[in-house]
Amino acid sequence: MSRGERLLQQRYGTTKRASSFYENQMVDFLNERMIQFIGEQSMVFIATADDKGNCDSSFRAGIPGFVRVLDNRTLIYPEYRGNGVLASLGNIIENPHIGLMFIDFLEKKVGLHVNGKARIIENNQLAAELQISRTLLGDIVEKEGSKPERWVVVKVEEAYIHCSKHIPKMKKVDSTIDWGSDDEVAKGGDFFHVKQEKKQPK
Repeated sequence: MSRGERLLQQRYGTTKRASSFYENQMVDFLNERMIQFIGEQSMVFIATADDKGNCDSSFRAGIPGFVRVLDNRTLIYPEYRGNGVLASLGNIIENPHIGLMFIDFLEKKVGLHVNGKARIIENNQLAAELQISRTLLGDIVEKEGSKPERWVVVKVEEAYIHCSKHIPKMKKVDSTIDWGSDDEVAKGGDFFHVKQEKKQPK
């Protein structure tokens, strides 16, 4: 619990309710149900901050189970080719704290928060440094191929539910995903007209 949480709980009279949540819903590891849940997800939202506290949120997606649990306190996720800015990874270099939010919009309508400390690991370090089993390594090679440029390892410090009452139910529609593409159309082009506006004389 942070000092700010404690302060606001006292101010708004939610201390008893919060204590019950901490006691009944928050753990410092991933239990079997959480591990199963993560293995079913095809997307996750991540939050990072630099060493001055400037925040960034981002989105990661892949095949179901692309975030892999190595043990009940360690998970990894792949970093695919992006825009080259490397904002999230840059933050992790300065400040390892990371928040992950898994949300099942399709079936269970529930979310899972996972907070911890992250570090970057290169593809050729996976097997030796993390002592990944041959089975898991084979699964990674088969399903990911050469798509990941590197990986992020997260040591879990907190895991807890995000309640379902405000999560909308959505329907999955088949679409083609161009992994790692530099094609402007595939990436969304200048959807928000930023490039277009920057070209206009001021």
